[in-house]
Amino acid sequence: MTDRTDVLVIGGGATGTGIARDLALRGVDVTLVERDGLAAGASGRSHGLLHSGARYAESDPEGALECLEENRILRDIAGECVRETRGLFVKLSEDDPSYFETKRTACEELGIPTEEIDGETAQAEMTGLADNVERAMWVPDGVVVPSRLVAANAADARDHGARIYLHAPVTGMTLEDGRIAAVSLGGDVDETVEPTYVVNAAGAHAETIAELAGVTVEMQPTRGVMISVEYDGLEPVLNRCRDPADGDIIVPHDAEVVLGTTSVPVDDPDEYERSDWEVEKTVDECAAMLPSVAEADHVRTWWGVRPLYEPEEAARGGRGISRGFHRLDHATDGVENLVSIVGGKLTTYRRMAESTTDLVCDRLGVDATCSTAKTRLPGATEPSTLNAFVDEFDGQGPTDSDLVGRK
Repeated sequence: MTDRTDVLVIGGGATGTGIARDLALRGVDVTLVERDGLAAGASGRSHGLLHSGARYAESDPEGALECLEENRILRDIAGECVRETRGLFVKLSEDDPSYFETKRTACEELGIPTEEIDGETAQAEMTGLADNVERAMWVPDGVVVPSRLVAANAADARDHGARIYLHAPVTGMTLEDGRIAAVSLGGDVDETVEPTYVVNAAGAHAETIAELAGVTVEMQPTRGVMISVEYDGLEPVLNRCRDPADGDIIVPHDAEVVLGTTSVPVDDPDEYERSDWEVEKTVDECAAMLPSVAEADHVRTWWGVRPLYEPEEAARGGRGISRGFHRLDHATDGVENLVSIVGGKLTTYRRMAESTTDLVCDRLGVDATCSTAKTRLPGATEPSTLNAFVDEFDGQGPTDSDLVGRK
């Protein structure tokens, strides 16, 4: 069976579903394919932090502003797909005081709202905070419920005419005259798609998809562990105010907190080591901020793989503290109808989708502008509706399995 479509989007994470939604809202015929259920990759295996930009303020001002702007947009359009918390950057007695000052100044220069408090005030406002907190800074971080976010984007795309195929891995591509003429699907969908244009939004697997088209996308995926432990009553996201390192973020849920994370390069985003030392170090480091998590019962542990773009990682010396995104137009590589979108963060998925959709519409001659920044996601105010979307698209990930009910 052959399916013809204007645009084929490969990848069912936040970016892929965001692109499908944006295209559909602009009236473009679009098909999205995902090898598993939705949010099976990095989107559904993250720590779920809605960035304010403060984490990147001094190291990547442009990326920080993108986070700040998208944070505000998501709070407007996503409803129960995000949780309205705050973030608190804490400086412990052993942390470099100049780093705190540099970050605070950078936030002020970028317009990221901050409020500095002393250690005693922080401990009074935050029960259980470490005794050696000397200074702290409030920022507008929040929490993403990624399973809901991805499923809501897919539902809106579907409602505007998109076709969404799950458990449909791409198994091959046919090229003719410098264009992708056909894409073969396997799994539950034994079908061939003939697209006018193709978007590679496969995350850590973008390199593999690109190879099928005969082009190169150099990825350097890194693994990171997350541990959810029992802890009731934490309001804000906690960030250790020091150079980025293992175990420097604690993300609140209802009766749990998520401790994260590590950053270890992997060769294969599907097959990689899951090391006990990562769990132990992450717990120990997070306990420096919130001591009682050291003895808290572990509810679940998972690893995620970040879809990092290798040239940027190399330029920043490895762990880098940029999570900018890259839109790679493969017309320059001899494939006229292919674009890859790589890197980025869950917080900036909508902007990544807008940038990609702008390019695709330009190539297709579609004169329509983006409306996703002002159009609320379907079911945004109704958790039960959002959870039903998650079920419909087989979208549950470990990040939010305590927040999203399953039938």
